[in-house]
Amino acid sequence: MSQLRPCPGWASGRWQRLPGDAAPAASRDLLGLLARCPWPATYAFYENNRRLRARVTPTEQGMRVLTQQVATYPQGFKVWMGPIMPVIRLCHPNLIRSIINASADIVPKDKVFYSFLKPWLGDGLLLSAGDKWSRHRRMLTPAFHFNILKPYMKIFNESVNIMHAKWQLLASEGSARLDMFEHISLMTLDSLQKCVFSFDSHCQEKPSEYIAAILELSALVVKRHQQFFLYIDFLYYLTHDGQRFRRACRLVHDFTDAVIQERRRTLPSQGVDDFLQAKAKSKTLDFIDVLLLSKDEDGKKLSDEDIRAEADTFMFEGHDTTASGLSWALYHLAKHPEYQERCRQEVQELLKDREPKEIEWDDLAQLPFLTMCIKENIVLPDGRVIPKGVICHISVLGTHHNPVVWPDPEVYDPFRFDPENIKERSPLAFIPFSAGPRNCIGQAFAMAEMKVVLALTLLRFRVLPDHTEPRRKPELVLRAEGGLWLRVEPLN
Repeated sequence: MSQLRPCPGWASGRWQRLPGDAAPAASRDLLGLLARCPWPATYAFYENNRRLRARVTPTEQGMRVLTQQVATYPQGFKVWMGPIMPVIRLCHPNLIRSIINASADIVPKDKVFYSFLKPWLGDGLLLSAGDKWSRHRRMLTPAFHFNILKPYMKIFNESVNIMHAKWQLLASEGSARLDMFEHISLMTLDSLQKCVFSFDSHCQEKPSEYIAAILELSALVVKRHQQFFLYIDFLYYLTHDGQRFRRACRLVHDFTDAVIQERRRTLPSQGVDDFLQAKAKSKTLDFIDVLLLSKDEDGKKLSDEDIRAEADTFMFEGHDTTASGLSWALYHLAKHPEYQERCRQEVQELLKDREPKEIEWDDLAQLPFLTMCIKENIVLPDGRVIPKGVICHISVLGTHHNPVVWPDPEVYDPFRFDPENIKERSPLAFIPFSAGPRNCIGQAFAMAEMKVVLALTLLRFRVLPDHTEPRRKPELVLRAEGGLWLRVEPLN
């Protein structure tokens, strides 16, 4: 068992901090401990500024540098963010375990990057801590029970049908060249609005102010993260981007608040029992409904502000992540037609005697090879003590591309996830939804949606690679510079 202790940093998107009793009193003691750290330091800031920028810039080249570092130092390594900010980047399950399994009191999240999201997302599960996080986590868990998720399958099918109708039209002359991110992001946002708010904005067919605001907020957060001098709120909100961010926040909050207030008005007039009976007839209890009806152990409900924070957080966390996973899954299957065809045959066999061709909840467990392809797409103890004052970054990319953990990590091989091949593998070797007490509460929702979309897409279309190779672009999720373009051909 590793003796590694946590510290301030982001762990696969979250950055954590060591408790005070492990802290050196002075910064020179901290630097002394870092200097004795057996992991190699990268280049000094002033001497190799250009090389350092290549290491931290979110580009294809930056990702290649990271994978080279992981191959050389498969446990972890030290880097410097600027001249005074040390970062320990961890990329092996044995070292990740100590941080991922620690409580939020021991490894609190970083307050810099996440502060950019606070005006938008408030104190939802992503940003809250301590007792508030624990209380909300307990109250939100029922929202992701399979009985709540089952009716969402109809929504997933409907949303992907709308997207496919557009593709059929665009490919009316044989094939169409499409930016997967653009189409799939709109489709996931369409599904989310229906699942969270029971609201159909028709955003796949016409522009939506609310959807545009969410996309703008995500882009502005990424842009700000890359501009160090705009980390100070006062300076940021003087800029044009800061003003755009505030406007988009207001629009998103106004929409969510309006839905909450309308639902609040409905509850007293109907009563809880009548409300639930009406919902039972429609067979759908949306996310707002669950939040409004939730009570903690003391019978206390969530405030409107809490409900807005959780709804906005779910919209933020649920669209980009799933869209990225699906887009890259289609890219890899386009590059490996033999796996694409095997997935297609699996879906055809499952749905051969069924009309309409829709994926139901019980079907999800009957798509083992397609599930292996999805997981392969998103994979792609030693007594050290990390002192307080060091950012600790659990690198999901580094862990999933660690040749010690995953032989030939750059090869797309779904059979890594064959049940026989995962028996001896650490459960922390595969962490797309993180792990431990703060893992992703919506992972069952995400996997269900991905399976529905991928299954129906491969049933109806042949996906072919574009003539240009995409260049990866890591932002809040993994994107591609200029879009991820593929060609689709209708099969019927």
